[in-house]
Amino acid sequence: MYISKKDALQWFEFFAQMPEDEELMTWQQEIVYAVLAQIESAVDARIAAMLADVPGVKTLLDRTYYVGDDARFPKGCRSCLTGTGLSAIRKTNQCNLECPFCYNFGELDCIPPIGEGMWEIGGTKFREEDIDLLLSIQKKPTGVSYVYLEPFMEIEKYDGVIRAFRRAGVHQHMYTNGTLATEENLAALGEAGLDELRFNLGATDCDDGVIAAIATAKKYIPQVGIETPMTPSFKVAFDAKKKKILATGLDFINCAELHLNPNNIGNYLGESMYMARHGYVSPIWSREITMAMMKAAVEEDWGIVVHDCSNRTKFCRDLNLKAHEGGWFGASSYGCEFDRPPFEAFLPTLRDESVKFLREEPLPEGYRPGDVLF
Repeated sequence: MYISKKDALQWFEFFAQMPEDEELMTWQQEIVYAVLAQIESAVDARIAAMLADVPGVKTLLDRTYYVGDDARFPKGCRSCLTGTGLSAIRKTNQCNLECPFCYNFGELDCIPPIGEGMWEIGGTKFREEDIDLLLSIQKKPTGVSYVYLEPFMEIEKYDGVIRAFRRAGVHQHMYTNGTLATEENLAALGEAGLDELRFNLGATDCDDGVIAAIATAKKYIPQVGIETPMTPSFKVAFDAKKKKILATGLDFINCAELHLNPNNIGNYLGESMYMARHGYVSPIWSREITMAMMKAAVEEDWGIVVHDCSNRTKFCRDLNLKAHEGGWFGASSYGCEFDRPPFEAFLPTLRDESVKFLREEPLPEGYRPGDVLF
């Protein structure tokens, strides 16, 4: 069903007005999926054209795209996409910033604590002294990541756990907004054995202090880079400070495609969006910014890896993880973070003249606006 953009807009305007607790009938679901497919195909075509214009694009087993020196491709991403996945270690339930793109936007003051003296790994609570026991019983992962929310809020507690995984030869990376990083705590992380540190530079719109912390981190930690959602405001800030950022000696920029959930989507309503594989909802401009970053990195010889950490990449990530977990063929945890498609969020897309449906056909009888099915 190659629904026209005009019919798609009429139907989504109707669906957006429906009560949230009203179930869609089967034929209405067909229309919804037809519209989402048309939008996604249009976006895919735009991205394909931009990607074709990026010199020297490389792939990692066709699971993601990047440009730059293979040796600087983040090992945490290799673990995520080809190893045993992204094994998250959670400790800190607090953050000192509130970013509009944060998945926990609006609820940062009510995130449940992990528990005093406890660490959450694989959904299970452990004390630090349990880590060696865990590693002796279960197959060790290729990599682990320290997330949730801002580790540097209590970074002094991480030393022992990092040392335990270092003894086991597990690659470790950590995410931070960088505002609380100091020479002392960065040196301590490097000494403990942290392999990779990723700065969310978009959290501060490329603050000079955080840029300086990236350079400091590079003195003590083997791989240092940026991982941040691609937004227009980040791109403006990055371009203004590009020379200073690249001079830090960082290894990579993971250009994360911004995906939205019920917490943060309100901050981006009015933007043209699409849904990838019935899963993540993203502004169309996010991955387009990534394409522009990759092209500039090659043409201007930045000397670093610029990685397209897109919705497609995350789709591949979850397939890889389930495969390593012994899941059935086709199993994946990738999916939509909304109970039902946020119809109103796609109205700007359907009104956006720059979004061209690749093929349009009249709807069959019974699916046209005004038809009634019995």
